[in-house]
Amino acid sequence: MSAELERTSCCVVGGGPAGAVLSLLLARNGVPVTLLEGHKDFDREFRGDTLHPSVMEIMDEIGLADALLDLPHTKLHDLTLRTKQAAFKMVDFTRLKTRFPYITLMPQAKFLEFVTGQARRYPHFRLLMGAQVRELIMEEGVSHGVRYWDETGVERELRALLTVAADGRFSRLRKLAGLEPVRSSPPMDVLWFRLPRSPGDTQGFGGRIGQGHTLAILPREDHFQLGYLILKGGYQTLREEGIEKFHASLVSLAPEFADRVSLIKSWGDLSILPVESSYLRKWYLPGLLLIGDAAHVMSPVGGVGINYAIQDAVVAANVLSEALRNGRVMEADLARVQRQRYWPTRFIQRFQAFIQERVIRTALDPNASFAPPALFRLPLLRRLPARIVGFGLRKVHVE
Repeated sequence: MSAELERTSCCVVGGGPAGAVLSLLLARNGVPVTLLEGHKDFDREFRGDTLHPSVMEIMDEIGLADALLDLPHTKLHDLTLRTKQAAFKMVDFTRLKTRFPYITLMPQAKFLEFVTGQARRYPHFRLLMGAQVRELIMEEGVSHGVRYWDETGVERELRALLTVAADGRFSRLRKLAGLEPVRSSPPMDVLWFRLPRSPGDTQGFGGRIGQGHTLAILPREDHFQLGYLILKGGYQTLREEGIEKFHASLVSLAPEFADRVSLIKSWGDLSILPVESSYLRKWYLPGLLLIGDAAHVMSPVGGVGINYAIQDAVVAANVLSEALRNGRVMEADLARVQRQRYWPTRFIQRFQAFIQERVIRTALDPNASFAPPALFRLPLLRRLPARIVGFGLRKVHVE
């Protein structure tokens, strides 16, 4: 039996930050858009939760920042690393000239529910959850949409002028299109886990460094999200040393957690994130555009991945809305999106590589004495990291 046929102007695959924001902006601009999300809800463990000043300004430009900030969230005004000897304020967002001089920490599921909820106000928007894309519809080298199974298992064919792959670091559409990213080798992986907050806790965001170990601490309303950095490929060795030694390392880095580390009973209570950094040399084929992690996977350094994905979405909406309304998207239009976003993403990846080599690799070396690079210590240079992390190479605006 043939697949049931549907049509739209733009098919967006992947309901993460890039796909959700692009769909909202296109719908606002009068473009029929269908957003396909493979999962049945947005709730996933340890998704990135940081909304930088760049994203908050974008949300403000479309009149949604105040409503977004009505949702439960926390604010991080600086990024500080602590050793047993000293504290180093690596990034200070309070110096930025913006209405939002902080990182907004909000569960990504809540952000995505908010964005797609706003998109539903427009008749041109349609969201399909549990939609499993299985193939690109390619005819004479041009993408004309996708075939997918809906949440009931029915096979459907969605024809579109443009298909946008916003389906993340393991992008299925990227693989189906035969596009191979250029990969680098960051020196670390991250173990993510949670510990509950106690009523008397005053600990804010921070990074702890000591004896070759590093711990990132992100406060939530009722818990701490914690990231334990290890050298690339070191997870098996850590496991062989035993969970009790891991507990001891955590307490050494953050003694205030001594009363609750026993809640981590096994390695199954942790999730390992293999850190990757990669990029595509070409983000498009005729009828197909890749954005966000599908086009460039970011290291977690600085938590910038969400924000660069959303900036991609804004530029794509700015460039492509008129072409989609007119019913004709040229390859030159897709190339224009890449031209505006390629070097900003390559710049931040190189900045992350600098931090990984000059800060993190040293911090994970038990025989090295840690000191931050001059970029983070000299008063004249201290504003630069905040500008880079908060906004990137240049600001992106909604047209």
